[in-house]
Amino acid sequence: MKFLFVHQNYPAQFLHIVRHLVATKQHEIVFITEPNENEIPGVRKVPYKKPVLDVAGVHIAARELDNGARRAEVVYRAAHGLNHLGYKPDIIIGHHGWGEMLNLRDLWPNTPMLGYMEFYYQFDAADVGFDPEFPPNPLDFPRIRAKNAINHIALNLGATGQCPTRWQLSTYPEWARPQIELIWEGVDLDLCRPNPAVRKKTLKIGGMTIKPTDKLVTYVSRDLEPYRGFHTMMRALPDLMKARKDLKVVMIGGDGISYGSAPYPGGTWREVMLKEVGTAIDPDRVVFPGRVPYMTYLTALQRSDAHVYLTYPFVASWSMRESMAVGCAVVGGDVDPVREFITHGENGLLAPFLEPKTLARTVLNLIEDKDLNAKLRHSARAYAEANLAMGDYLDRYCDVIARLTGEHPVPLAEPEQPVAKKPLRIRKPVAADA
Repeated sequence: MKFLFVHQNYPAQFLHIVRHLVATKQHEIVFITEPNENEIPGVRKVPYKKPVLDVAGVHIAARELDNGARRAEVVYRAAHGLNHLGYKPDIIIGHHGWGEMLNLRDLWPNTPMLGYMEFYYQFDAADVGFDPEFPPNPLDFPRIRAKNAINHIALNLGATGQCPTRWQLSTYPEWARPQIELIWEGVDLDLCRPNPAVRKKTLKIGGMTIKPTDKLVTYVSRDLEPYRGFHTMMRALPDLMKARKDLKVVMIGGDGISYGSAPYPGGTWREVMLKEVGTAIDPDRVVFPGRVPYMTYLTALQRSDAHVYLTYPFVASWSMRESMAVGCAVVGGDVDPVREFITHGENGLLAPFLEPKTLARTVLNLIEDKDLNAKLRHSARAYAEANLAMGDYLDRYCDVIARLTGEHPVPLAEPEQPVAKKPLRIRKPVAADA
């Protein structure tokens, strides 16, 4: 089969399925993307030049659609070159979020299209207005509504969508859901697994020494910002510091803005929160190592005595899945996207997102209750094995491709030469959040 993938940041969410398809040695795989250094043997990259975005004079409510239309135009040109050379894909797979796929139907009107549909924006539910500390401005509602313009055009292409969790799918209007497949994403369980030996070693992360006798609390986000509960976690630190002198905290993440807004009048959220609570925490027992190598991130999770995962009602992070696969004792924010993974008291604990003191008490109880801690660790890993196995994810993905194309991308293997059901081991360069 001929596969055409599209995403501005190759390979993005398609790393696992692309490597799985490559491993079969049955397919021709082309990937249209902005130029970058990432390479997967067996994949032909077709780069496009990033267009000028956020053009001055475009109304802010129309800016996202304008950016999407500009990307769609340059992607069309790259795809037109492929078409001119005789390339006819059997299926087109990509992410609708940046508008890149919007014009491809004009080149290949009868080719099945599977588009990643991550989230449907709302101004009166989900993330907007969830946190009273940052009340929404009604003047911004038109911009939020307009963020779905690309979603609506994509849904009218006669294509099929894909969504990674039930809750994210539920954000879409009822009329749209029948067009969107739920493809529950998986984790490399061989890579993301418990490692008891780590707990017996002295580690150094971000310049901080963590001894086997220390109690370690971990927190991870692509960027340290309110959307991922950074402000709540920071406000829980004074109570954590005061309660236990043997407790250390590693907070992995960058200082950029992935979601939401930058602090006013400037600076980073880390600077803002350190100004607020910095005098009440011991700087020798809290470290902010930034974005770290992936194996450092995994080691931190494997060593963690309690891992905190917080998010607004928004897209679930990869770190949520990976922390459970590692067998972390997770304390999650009590919101719908987290409840989809964690059942309180069974495979993790839940705490109100907006209550730092309750969060601190929950973390401390989890550290002090060894039986509960061990139970939740075991149950988190068991949950991941039952629900997040990479092989199951890839099987579901391939089944959807088969329904759309009429051909299964992983044909039945001869008994003496079975086709591997698991993808190649993935080595991400940095800890990443969704």
